[in-house]
Order: sequence, then C-alpha cells, then structure tokens
Amino acid sequence: MADDVSTLHRMGYAQELSRSMGKFSNFAISFSIICILSGGINSLAQGTSGAGGAALGIGWLVGGAIALLFAFGMAQISSAFPTAGGLYHWSSILGGRFWGWLTAWMNLLGLITVLAAINVGTYAFMIGAFGPTLGIADTFGHKLIFMVVVTGLHAMINHVGIKATTRLTDFSGYLILIGTSGLIVVLLVFAPSHDFSRLWTFTNYAGDAGGGVWPTTSSLGMLFLLGLLLPIYTLTGYDASAHTSEETIDAARSVPKGIIHSVFWAVLFAWLFSCAFVLAIPDMAQAAKQGWNVFFWTLDQIMPAGFKITIYIVIFVAQFICGLATVTSISRMIFAFARDNGLPWSAVLKQVSPKWRTPVAAIWTGSALAVCFVAYADAYSVVVSVTSIALYLSYAMPIAAGFYAYGRTWTEMGPWNMGPGFRIVAILCVMASLAIFYIGVQPPNELALKVLGWIALITAAAWFGFERRRFKGPPTGAEIARRQAEIAAAEVAVGQASA
Repeated sequence: MADDVSTLHRMGYAQELSRSMGKFSNFAISFSIICILSGGINSLAQGTSGAGGAALGIGWLVGGAIALLFAFGMAQISSAFPTAGGLYHWSSILGGRFWGWLTAWMNLLGLITVLAAINVGTYAFMIGAFGPTLGIADTFGHKLIFMVVVTGLHAMINHVGIKATTRLTDFSGYLILIGTSGLIVVLLVFAPSHDFSRLWTFTNYAGDAGGGVWPTTSSLGMLFLLGLLLPIYTLTGYDASAHTSEETIDAARSVPKGIIHSVFWAVLFAWLFSCAFVLAIPDMAQAAKQGWNVFFWTLDQIMPAGFKITIYIVIFVAQFICGLATVTSISRMIFAFARDNGLPWSAVLKQVSPKWRTPVAAIWTGSALAVCFVAYADAYSVVVSVTSIALYLSYAMPIAAGFYAYGRTWTEMGPWNMGPGFRIVAILCVMASLAIFYIGVQPPNELALKVLGWIALITAAAWFGFERRRFKGPPTGAEIARRQAEIAAAEVAVGQASA
C-alpha cells in the first residue's frame, strides 16, 4: 500500500479515498458492471430478431474478441498510470490536455448513459418477470419512478463507503458465475432438441419477422453487424477497475488483471449462455417474432414455473448490483475530473466525505444525470447505441494516444507490459471503435446520431469558448511539487475523521 500511495503522490494527488480493495474486488466490480445477466439477457432481441442463431453463436465470439483487444490496451496503460478516473489521466498524460479533457467527457457520457441503459433494462426485466403477477403495467411513469428509486438506492449504498459496495460486488461476482452456470445447465436440460447448426445459421428476421426490432433489409451482413451491439453493449464497464485504482491495493498489478479477467470470463460465460439459449428455443421463427420479449417467451415455452421464478430472482439481484457498481465507476470519474477543475462546480464535486471516504457529491450527481437522460431518450435501443459508441470511443482515445507516445514521451511502463505488441493492439482498437460508431447510428437508432451531434456541438463550444484557456489538466512538474503540502493536509483531514 505504501508503494501505491507513493505513486499517487508522484502524480500530484492525495490518498483521500479508502484503499481497501483486493485483487478479486477489483475484478468483481468490472465483472458486476459487465454483468452478462443484465445486458446479455435484456438485449437478446438484437441478435435473435436480426440474423438469428448465428448472431449469438458467432456474434459473441466476434464481439468478445473486440472487447479483449480494448482490455489488453487499457491494461497496458493502467499499469503505468494507476489513478482514479483512469481514462482521463491516461489521455492527458499521453496525448495532451485537450485529448484528456475530451476523453473525460466521452467517458462520462458513456458511463451516465450505461447506468441509464442498465436500469431501464432492469425495469424491463422486472416487468417481464414479475409485472403480470404483481399487476404492474409497463408505462413511462412507472419506468421513471423505478429509475428514481433504484438509482437512489445505488447512490445511497455508494454514499456510505467503498466497503459496502465491494461486499455486494464481490457477492455479485460469485452470483453471476454460479447463476449463469446454473442457467446454462437448465436451458440445455429443458431444450426440446439440440440443433447445433443453429449457432452458425444466418436467417433474415428483419422487419415484422423479427417483431420490428430492426427495419426491413435484405442485407444479412448489416443485420449481423447490428446484432454485434448485443455483445459490444454488454461488454462495457470494465474501466471500473481503472476508476477504482486509488482504492485498490497493489493497483499497478491488480488493475490490469482485473480488466482482462473480467472481460475474458464474461465473454466465455456469455457465449456459453447464448449458445444454450439458442439451442433451447423451440422455434426460431416464432422466437424472432417476440422481439424484446424473447427471453421470457422462451422460458415460458420450455420451463416449469418454479425454475423460472428462481432464475428471475437471481437475474434481478445481479442486475441491481450491476447498476450499483456503475454508480461507483461514474462517481470516481467525476471526482477525478473535478479534482483537476475539469467540470462546473468542481470545488463541490471533488470533495471526499471525511466520514465515508467517498466522493458524495459526485455519486449523487452522476446518479441524477442518468435518470434525466432516460427522460430524454426513452427508447432502450437508442440508449444502448449512445452508450456503446461513447464508451468505446473513450476507451480508444487513450490507447490511440499511447500508440504515438509509446517509446517517445512514454518510456516508463508498469509491471504489466506486453511490449511493442501494444502498438498493434492500439491500431486494431481505433479501427474497431470507428466500426462501432458506424453500426451504432444505423436505423432505427438515428436518434443516437442526433444525441451525439448535440453533444459534439456543446463540447466544441465549451472547449473553444472557455475551457481551452481555463483547464490546465493533471498536475505536472513544478505543480506536483507545489501540491505536496496540500496533499499532506488532505490526507491528515480524512485520516483524522476516519479515526
């Protein structure tokens, strides 16, 4: 821990947050956000109502390979620069203050929208699983109430300290692994047949044949690309391991391992689950027509009620903790960016509670913004598209900066180091992020392009209007030396309060 704190001091920051997370906890917080029982289930229709079984059987392998590329690139940089709000610092150090500032805004947009998407998906799951029994109708009002209550609970748990959150995310890590394994077994046992050819069979279910999830098209290739939003969206959030660097022991080694392991195991279990689900579907054509209801329809066709309720409860709990971990990630990003005066009201947003050792204002601000975004962009598919584009662009930006800085201005690597192979990974990541942008704005998600367009205009106005002159970026050189007295005072303050 002494080495962790020393590294943080050399970067110009105080150890204000509570450093108590071990290796598994750092892995579990990313694994909980990826949560294959959340996006992997709530977004199934993007595959089954598009290119059919191959969208899952092959799509998960393609999407998983893409996510692993980003995981390796992020791991390399996180080992060298283990700070909260990792992506922002990486881009600033490797690519300059504008590149860091832009990365921060893209990452914040992605994190806020992914929290909105997760909790909207959890609401939809609740309605599908328990709505008929509880007599709850699917209305926008009910959705907004659900978002406020559930997101408020997430913020409250985060408010009272990282230990409360990590206990739940550690539990969620085991729950997802065991729950997914059990679901795979149950699906295979109750499957009417085991037609493995479905896993590589392409079928066009666009338009009415797929419940209207995707517009009518004759291009199976485009449908397959659109279906990649299922794994790409699900495999987001693993930057949480980096965002909690200042709360992780031996961060330079634990964080890169947490990033890579969370993605690898999520890909493996999500692919196995998706294959089992495709095999369990009684009739592919009928399943495609169910659209977003395909998961519940399939289980209704093959499974006894007792099994279903148990599965639904496990999934709902995992989805709730998924949102909880996302609030942690958002708040650390806001805290880190505000610490360098990168946000309005930074003086408030960078404050750490002396009692709880958490960035309380950042926690509640990020949670409130996610609820507001749902009020603007109600369509789940649009939220998913904006999230996927924003997050993967923010992942690619520091990796792209690292490509140019590697061996030039960036010569000191961390203990996790893949050597010159990093540059190959960086090129592939940039290409993949551009492909994700293209896929994410295709019909029926044109609103995603509109949202991103408005954000681009606001961002440009903010930077050229005043941030270019005001924002200084992370501390460097003499500024780091000047901060040492402030660092000591900040650590004494939280240390005394905690005692």
